[in-house]
Amino acid sequence: MNVETELKLSLTPGVASRLAKHPLLSDAVPSRERVITTYYDTPDLRLQSEQVVLQYRKTGSGWFASVGKTASGDREDAGRTEWDVAGEPGEFDFSHVADRGFRLWLESLSQDLQPAFTTSFTRSTWLLEPRTGVRIALALDRGWIVSEGRRQVICEIDLELLSGSAGDLFSAVSALQSDLSLHPDASTNIQRGYRALADWSLRAVKAVPARTHAGMTANAAFRTIALACLKHLQGNEPGVCESSHPEFVHQARVAIRRLRSAIRIWRSLLPEAFVNSFYPQWQTLAGKLGEARNWDVFLTETLPAIAAAFPESAENARLSNYAEQRCAINRDAARSALQSDDYSRLLLDFTAAVLALPDRDARRLDAFAPTCLEKRAKRARRRAAETLPGDAAARHRLRVAYKRLRYALEFFAPLFPGEMLRHYHLSACALQDRLGRLNDLATAVSLTEEALPGESGETIRGWLEGQTRRLLPEIRDSLNDFQQHPVPWRDQ
Repeated sequence: MNVETELKLSLTPGVASRLAKHPLLSDAVPSRERVITTYYDTPDLRLQSEQVVLQYRKTGSGWFASVGKTASGDREDAGRTEWDVAGEPGEFDFSHVADRGFRLWLESLSQDLQPAFTTSFTRSTWLLEPRTGVRIALALDRGWIVSEGRRQVICEIDLELLSGSAGDLFSAVSALQSDLSLHPDASTNIQRGYRALADWSLRAVKAVPARTHAGMTANAAFRTIALACLKHLQGNEPGVCESSHPEFVHQARVAIRRLRSAIRIWRSLLPEAFVNSFYPQWQTLAGKLGEARNWDVFLTETLPAIAAAFPESAENARLSNYAEQRCAINRDAARSALQSDDYSRLLLDFTAAVLALPDRDARRLDAFAPTCLEKRAKRARRRAAETLPGDAAARHRLRVAYKRLRYALEFFAPLFPGEMLRHYHLSACALQDRLGRLNDLATAVSLTEEALPGESGETIRGWLEGQTRRLLPEIRDSLNDFQQHPVPWRDQ
């Protein structure tokens, strides 16, 4: 979905019932239609694996078939190569497909095609004209996704900008959101349908490589990276809210850290008001997820090591019970944070602000990147000189410095292709992983003090501090290894 011209938002049935009474819609008369769409695939889901969508849709009295390859395999309309042709469900006539190889491939699967899932909803559409020259189509879909007896609710609105600017689209959403609880929805009916079909458990979403290139402006690169970070974050929302697996909170935090790093990298090119408004908000949200992540790591990684080191300790049960309680409390807090209206507004306001950023600096990315990388590498070297003789706080500052360098490397990676960058990046990752282990140990000392204050936890805390001392030589080796690697951006 192109967020500059189209937005999709989820809402509850109760909120949906109040939508038509909103002042923005009060003068518009809706049109309504019933839309039924059946998606087809093979039993082994060959179409989905090849990012192909085959659907039969009924609107009004007629059925239409469409088939095509998609840009991402999960969107209803992105990148389709073929479009609507009249046809009844189950009549697999692909003669209209212009791509011969694609057509032959589809025909070879015809005997195996079967209904995968069906979406059935009522669509109410309003044409909004909030001011002269601005026209926005708002569609409310209410119904179901049905797959092998399992049903999921469809309750969402789509806003499509027909004329006007992206700012007009977001202004309309802001007006709606002032009275209604709306949330930007990153999932699609196709994704939800396949998940229901296979009864898949939720899967954590990781960051994908930045789609930057040397010829784009630095500001355009920031937009690309910021929106990618939001997609990474929202990809893990369902897991944070519906699952207790720690990887979802971890990946959500990574997405926010990457986003905050991008804001810091581009700070000199961004409006001061933009940075001052949004950076603290993302920092606050990261903090709400941080406690959940700390206790997840303690419960799943640190506690088993403590139990193995002290198998007879009477304190293990107390420590475990306390950690489980804190995990549950902080997971609930993380869920609440991502289900709040404040979070929904932050997503929309930030997206609107990113798209509205002025292109006042036409500097190319390949001119901007080396200076940014050099600055972060220099800071990391300075932190390294302070770390080994320093304390846990110094090691934490070093970890943050290398993490920011690593994210910058990943943002600018397409500018420096080749083995030099790959080896430099791998070495930075190895160093950051070891520094992360040190940080986990330092955090574990603090959490153990909370769970077992005073003398009751002294032995365990002493053991954790001993693990830290044993890890320091590995940090020294990783630092030496990293510092010996050629710097890729200086070789250009």
